[in-house]
Amino acid sequence: MASTKIHAIYTDDDILMQAVKDTRAKHYHIEEVFTPFPVHGLDKAMGLPHTRLAVTSFLYGLVGLTVAILMMNFIMIEDWPQNIGGKPSFSFLENLPAFIPIMFELTVFFAAHLMVITFYLRSRLWPFKKAENPDVRTTDDLFLMEVLVENNNIEEMAQFFKNTGALEVNLINK
Repeated sequence: MASTKIHAIYTDDDILMQAVKDTRAKHYHIEEVFTPFPVHGLDKAMGLPHTRLAVTSFLYGLVGLTVAILMMNFIMIEDWPQNIGGKPSFSFLENLPAFIPIMFELTVFFAAHLMVITFYLRSRLWPFKKAENPDVRTTDDLFLMEVLVENNNIEEMAQFFKNTGALEVNLINK
């Protein structure tokens, strides 16, 4: 199914922010915004929901902590208890002060590595994937707002984006 989009190109991030706010007020559907650098507050201006990545990071950290506790209990207490430096090997709680650095490191390790994997899967960044950037100038110095036309008047939308300060307004049929 073909969809028609308008690409409005801006030269300044402040002009882009105001254009995003005006576009949302006009009830046009912003598909995506491409910027050469992160623009503070753009996600809120676009109306994007809050991310749940912090919750997943916490859960991944708990998985790492659980693996660390189970691994150290099995290796150092149950399977092969050893007297190292006169420290007791009778229970996990007696050795807890020595185990804290290992638990911390594995918590951070699991959280960091699983978050990277989650980020790549969520962003659909597969190995050898082609870039989906519609205009290469957005990697240098321009900002692009991609808006769906849907059932709106194309000429009216183009004039609206020109009035918001767009340098170029291009109609894209895909």
